[in-house]
Amino acid sequence: MSYAIGPVLMQSSNKILLGPCAVTIYSDEIGYFVVEPAEQNIAGSTHKAIAILSFTQVQMMDPPMIKQARLPWIKTLEQFDFSFQPSLDPKVIRELSGLGFVGRNENVILLGPPGVGKTHLAVALGVKAAEAGHRLLFLTLDRLVSALVKARQENRLDRQLQQFTYPKVLVLDEIGYLPMTREEASLFFRLINRRYERATTILTSNKSFMDWGEVFGDQVIATAILDRLLHHSTTLNIKGESYRLKEKRKAGLVTETTLPKEDTHNDQPPIMDNEQ
Repeated sequence: MSYAIGPVLMQSSNKILLGPCAVTIYSDEIGYFVVEPAEQNIAGSTHKAIAILSFTQVQMMDPPMIKQARLPWIKTLEQFDFSFQPSLDPKVIRELSGLGFVGRNENVILLGPPGVGKTHLAVALGVKAAEAGHRLLFLTLDRLVSALVKARQENRLDRQLQQFTYPKVLVLDEIGYLPMTREEASLFFRLINRRYERATTILTSNKSFMDWGEVFGDQVIATAILDRLLHHSTTLNIKGESYRLKEKRKAGLVTETTLPKEDTHNDQPPIMDNEQ
Protein backbone atom coordinates (compact mmCIF):
# COMPACT_ATOMS: atom_id res chain seq x y z
CA MET A 1 0.00 0.00 0.00
CA SER A 2 1.11 3.61 -0.40
CA TYR A 3 0.48 6.91 1.32
CA ALA A 4 0.28 10.06 -0.79
CA ILE A 5 1.77 13.18 0.76
CA GLY A 6 0.42 16.03 -1.33
CA PRO A 7 2.24 18.62 -3.43
CA VAL A 8 4.31 21.36 -1.84
CA LEU A 9 2.25 24.36 -0.75
CA MET A 10 4.89 26.37 1.10
CA GLN A 11 8.60 26.13 1.84
CA SER A 12 10.73 27.85 4.47
CA SER A 13 14.29 27.23 5.64
CA ASN A 14 13.57 23.92 7.34
CA LYS A 15 9.87 23.30 6.89
CA ILE A 16 7.89 22.23 3.90
CA LEU A 17 4.11 22.30 4.08
CA LEU A 18 2.84 19.33 2.15
CA GLY A 19 -0.91 19.15 1.73
CA PRO A 20 -2.44 17.47 3.60
CA CYS A 21 0.49 17.15 6.03
CA ALA A 22 2.78 19.69 7.66
CA VAL A 23 6.15 17.93 7.86
CA THR A 24 9.35 19.36 9.30
CA ILE A 25 12.29 18.14 7.29
CA TYR A 26 15.99 18.95 7.32
CA SER A 27 16.57 19.09 3.60
CA ASP A 28 16.09 21.45 0.70
CA GLU A 29 14.35 18.78 -1.34
CA ILE A 30 10.85 19.64 -2.47
CA GLY A 31 8.39 17.86 -4.70
CA TYR A 32 5.60 15.35 -4.66
CA PHE A 33 6.33 12.54 -2.22
CA VAL A 34 4.74 9.10 -2.38
CA VAL A 35 5.80 7.23 0.73
CA GLU A 36 5.88 3.46 0.32
CA PRO A 37 7.01 0.64 2.63
CA ALA A 38 10.72 0.86 3.39
CA GLU A 39 11.44 -2.61 2.01
CA GLN A 40 10.58 -1.38 -1.48
CA ASN A 41 13.56 -0.40 -3.62
CA ILE A 42 12.71 3.24 -4.20
CA ALA A 43 14.55 6.53 -4.52
CA GLY A 44 16.80 7.67 -1.69
CA SER A 45 14.80 10.85 -1.21
CA THR A 46 11.70 8.79 -0.53
CA HIS A 47 13.60 6.64 1.98
CA LYS A 48 14.63 9.87 3.67
CA ALA A 49 11.02 11.00 3.81
CA ILE A 50 10.05 7.67 5.39
CA ALA A 51 12.65 8.14 8.13
CA ILE A 52 11.51 11.68 8.80
CA LEU A 53 7.84 10.75 8.91
CA SER A 54 8.57 8.00 11.43
CA PHE A 55 10.10 10.50 13.87
CA THR A 56 8.12 13.64 13.15
CA GLN A 57 4.73 14.57 14.48
CA VAL A 58 2.55 15.10 11.44
CA GLN A 59 -0.43 17.41 11.73
CA MET A 60 -3.15 15.95 9.56
CA MET A 61 -5.65 18.24 7.88
CA ASP A 62 -8.85 17.29 6.12
CA PRO A 63 -7.82 17.50 2.44
CA PRO A 64 -11.31 18.04 0.94
CA MET A 65 -12.21 20.73 3.49
CA ILE A 66 -9.00 22.67 2.83
CA LYS A 67 -8.97 22.10 -0.94
CA GLN A 68 -12.55 23.22 -1.41
CA ALA A 69 -11.90 26.39 0.59
CA ARG A 70 -9.92 27.99 -2.28
CA LEU A 71 -7.39 29.46 0.14
CA PRO A 72 -4.63 31.52 -1.49
CA TRP A 73 -2.12 29.87 0.89
CA ILE A 74 -2.04 28.23 4.29
CA LYS A 75 -1.34 30.51 7.25
CA THR A 76 -1.63 29.75 10.97
CA LEU A 77 -2.09 31.89 14.06
CA GLU A 78 1.19 30.53 15.40
CA GLN A 79 3.00 32.12 12.45
CA PHE A 80 1.64 35.61 13.17
CA ASP A 81 4.15 38.07 14.65
CA PHE A 82 2.21 39.86 17.37
CA SER A 83 5.34 41.73 18.47
CA PHE A 84 5.30 43.55 15.14
CA GLN A 85 1.63 44.58 15.55
CA PRO A 86 1.27 45.78 19.17
CA SER A 87 -2.19 47.24 18.43
CA LEU A 88 -3.52 43.67 18.44
CA ASP A 89 -4.36 41.99 21.74
CA PRO A 90 -3.15 38.36 21.58
CA LYS A 91 -5.80 37.44 24.17
CA VAL A 92 -8.57 38.41 21.75
CA ILE A 93 -6.99 36.33 18.98
CA ARG A 94 -6.63 33.36 21.32
CA GLU A 95 -10.30 33.67 22.24
CA LEU A 96 -11.25 33.74 18.56
CA SER A 97 -9.08 30.67 17.94
CA GLY A 98 -11.44 28.75 20.24
CA LEU A 99 -14.07 29.20 17.47
CA GLY A 100 -16.86 30.16 19.84
CA PHE A 101 -17.80 32.90 17.37
CA VAL A 102 -18.38 30.26 14.69
CA GLY A 103 -20.72 28.32 16.93
CA ARG A 104 -22.65 31.52 17.62
CA ASN A 105 -22.78 32.53 13.92
CA GLU A 106 -20.88 35.75 14.66
CA ASN A 107 -18.66 37.70 12.29
CA VAL A 108 -15.07 38.92 12.46
CA ILE A 109 -14.02 42.11 10.67
CA LEU A 110 -10.35 43.04 10.29
CA LEU A 111 -9.57 46.65 9.38
CA GLY A 112 -6.25 48.28 8.58
CA PRO A 113 -3.94 49.50 5.83
CA PRO A 114 -2.39 47.09 3.33
CA GLY A 115 0.26 44.66 4.54
CA VAL A 116 -0.49 44.60 8.27
CA GLY A 117 -1.63 40.97 8.41
CA LYS A 118 -5.39 41.15 7.92
CA THR A 119 -5.54 38.37 5.35
CA HIS A 120 -3.08 36.25 7.35
CA LEU A 121 -5.37 36.36 10.40
CA ALA A 122 -8.51 35.80 8.33
CA VAL A 123 -7.01 32.75 6.61
CA ALA A 124 -5.60 31.41 9.89
CA LEU A 125 -9.01 31.61 11.58
CA GLY A 126 -10.53 29.93 8.53
CA VAL A 127 -7.98 27.11 8.71
CA LYS A 128 -8.84 26.63 12.39
CA ALA A 129 -12.50 26.33 11.46
CA ALA A 130 -11.76 23.85 8.65
CA GLU A 131 -9.64 21.73 10.98
CA ALA A 132 -12.63 21.65 13.34
CA GLY A 133 -14.80 20.27 10.54
CA HIS A 134 -16.55 23.45 9.41
CA ARG A 135 -17.06 24.05 5.70
CA LEU A 136 -14.89 26.99 4.63
CA LEU A 137 -14.76 29.21 1.53
CA PHE A 138 -12.32 32.02 0.72
CA LEU A 139 -13.04 34.68 -1.91
CA THR A 140 -11.90 38.19 -2.71
CA LEU A 141 -14.80 40.62 -2.86
CA ASP A 142 -14.11 41.24 -6.55
CA ARG A 143 -14.35 37.53 -7.35
CA LEU A 144 -17.51 37.15 -5.27
CA VAL A 145 -19.27 40.07 -6.93
CA SER A 146 -18.22 38.95 -10.41
CA ALA A 147 -19.74 35.52 -9.73
CA LEU A 148 -22.99 37.08 -8.50
CA VAL A 149 -23.28 39.44 -11.47
CA LYS A 150 -22.64 36.58 -13.92
CA ALA A 151 -25.20 34.38 -12.14
CA ARG A 152 -27.79 37.13 -12.39
CA GLN A 153 -27.15 37.54 -16.12
CA GLU A 154 -27.57 33.78 -16.58
CA ASN A 155 -30.78 33.61 -14.48
CA ARG A 156 -29.24 31.43 -11.75
CA LEU A 157 -28.70 34.03 -9.05
CA ASP A 158 -30.69 32.22 -6.38
CA ARG A 159 -28.63 29.07 -6.82
CA GLN A 160 -25.37 31.04 -6.65
CA LEU A 161 -26.49 32.86 -3.52
CA GLN A 162 -27.32 29.52 -1.94
CA GLN A 163 -23.87 28.18 -2.77
CA PHE A 164 -22.23 31.16 -1.08
CA THR A 165 -24.59 30.90 1.89
CA TYR A 166 -23.86 27.22 2.50
CA PRO A 167 -20.28 27.46 3.92
CA LYS A 168 -20.27 27.75 7.69
CA VAL A 169 -17.34 30.17 7.44
CA LEU A 170 -16.96 32.57 4.50
CA VAL A 171 -13.75 34.62 4.31
CA LEU A 172 -14.13 37.75 2.15
CA ASP A 173 -10.90 39.58 1.40
CA GLU A 174 -10.08 43.04 0.02
CA ILE A 175 -13.28 44.97 0.72
CA GLY A 176 -12.68 48.56 -0.30
CA TYR A 177 -9.87 48.08 -2.81
CA LEU A 178 -12.24 48.47 -5.76
CA PRO A 179 -15.45 50.57 -5.87
CA MET A 180 -18.76 48.85 -6.55
CA THR A 181 -21.79 49.85 -8.55
CA ARG A 182 -25.15 50.11 -6.81
CA GLU A 183 -26.26 46.88 -8.51
CA GLU A 184 -23.17 45.03 -7.27
CA ALA A 185 -23.68 46.39 -3.75
CA SER A 186 -27.29 45.25 -3.83
CA LEU A 187 -26.20 41.72 -4.73
CA PHE A 188 -23.65 41.72 -1.93
CA PHE A 189 -26.32 42.86 0.52
CA ARG A 190 -28.55 39.95 -0.51
CA LEU A 191 -25.77 37.51 0.37
CA ILE A 192 -24.99 39.16 3.71
CA ASN A 193 -28.70 39.18 4.52
CA ARG A 194 -28.97 35.45 3.80
CA ARG A 195 -25.99 34.64 6.01
CA TYR A 196 -27.12 36.93 8.84
CA GLU A 197 -27.39 34.93 12.11
CA ARG A 198 -27.08 31.68 10.10
CA ALA A 199 -23.33 31.50 9.43
CA THR A 200 -20.02 33.26 10.09
CA THR A 201 -18.38 35.77 7.76
CA ILE A 202 -14.79 36.96 8.20
CA LEU A 203 -13.99 40.14 6.27
CA THR A 204 -10.88 42.23 5.66
CA SER A 205 -10.95 45.87 4.58
CA ASN A 206 -8.55 48.77 4.18
CA LYS A 207 -11.42 51.23 4.65
CA SER A 208 -13.00 52.49 7.85
CA PHE A 209 -16.73 51.93 8.29
CA MET A 210 -17.43 55.61 7.61
CA ASP A 211 -16.02 55.11 4.09
CA TRP A 212 -18.14 52.09 3.21
CA GLY A 213 -20.84 54.29 1.67
CA GLU A 214 -18.28 55.32 -0.93
CA VAL A 215 -17.08 51.74 -1.38
CA PHE A 216 -20.57 50.39 -2.04
CA GLY A 217 -21.72 53.39 -4.04
CA ASP A 218 -24.80 53.89 -1.86
CA GLN A 219 -24.91 54.99 1.76
CA VAL A 220 -28.27 53.32 2.44
CA ILE A 221 -27.05 49.93 1.20
CA ALA A 222 -23.76 50.32 3.08
CA THR A 223 -25.67 51.07 6.30
CA ALA A 224 -27.86 48.00 5.81
CA ILE A 225 -24.80 45.81 5.21
CA LEU A 226 -23.01 47.15 8.29
CA ASP A 227 -26.15 46.74 10.40
CA ARG A 228 -26.18 43.00 9.73
CA LEU A 229 -22.43 42.47 9.86
CA LEU A 230 -21.87 44.36 13.12
CA HIS A 231 -24.90 43.11 15.05
CA HIS A 232 -22.97 40.06 16.29
CA SER A 233 -19.32 40.66 15.57
CA THR A 234 -15.76 41.25 16.69
CA THR A 235 -13.91 44.06 14.92
CA LEU A 236 -10.13 44.28 15.00
CA ASN A 237 -8.41 47.44 13.83
CA ILE A 238 -4.73 46.92 13.04
CA LYS A 239 -2.73 50.14 13.05
CA GLY A 240 0.77 48.80 12.61
CA GLU A 241 3.38 48.93 9.88
CA SER A 242 3.21 46.88 6.70
CA TYR A 243 5.15 43.61 6.84
CA ARG A 244 6.03 44.02 3.20
CA LEU A 245 7.42 47.52 3.73
CA LYS A 246 9.37 46.23 6.70
CA GLU A 247 11.13 43.69 4.49
CA LYS A 248 11.78 46.27 1.78
CA ARG A 249 13.21 48.65 4.37
CA LYS A 250 15.55 45.93 5.58
CA ALA A 251 16.71 45.45 2.02
CA GLY A 252 17.25 49.19 1.59
CA LEU A 253 14.54 49.46 -1.07
CA VAL A 254 12.33 51.84 0.93
CA THR A 255 13.16 54.93 2.96
CA GLU A 256 10.94 57.03 5.22
CA THR A 257 10.62 59.72 2.53
CA THR A 258 9.17 57.23 0.04
CA LEU A 259 6.46 55.94 2.38
CA PRO A 260 2.86 57.13 1.83
CA LYS A 261 1.27 59.26 4.50
CA GLU A 262 -0.87 57.43 7.04
CA ASP A 263 -4.59 57.31 6.30
CA THR A 264 -6.15 59.32 9.11
CA HIS A 265 -9.65 58.20 8.13
CA ASN A 266 -9.14 54.71 9.51
CA ASP A 267 -9.77 55.77 13.09
CA GLN A 268 -12.04 52.98 14.27
CA PRO A 269 -11.73 51.86 17.89
CA PRO A 270 -8.94 49.27 18.21
CA ILE A 271 -11.32 46.50 19.23
CA MET A 272 -15.08 46.20 19.38
CA ASP A 273 -15.66 42.78 20.85
CA ASN A 274 -18.93 40.88 20.33
CA GLU A 275 -21.18 43.77 19.48
CA GLN A 276 -24.77 43.14 20.36
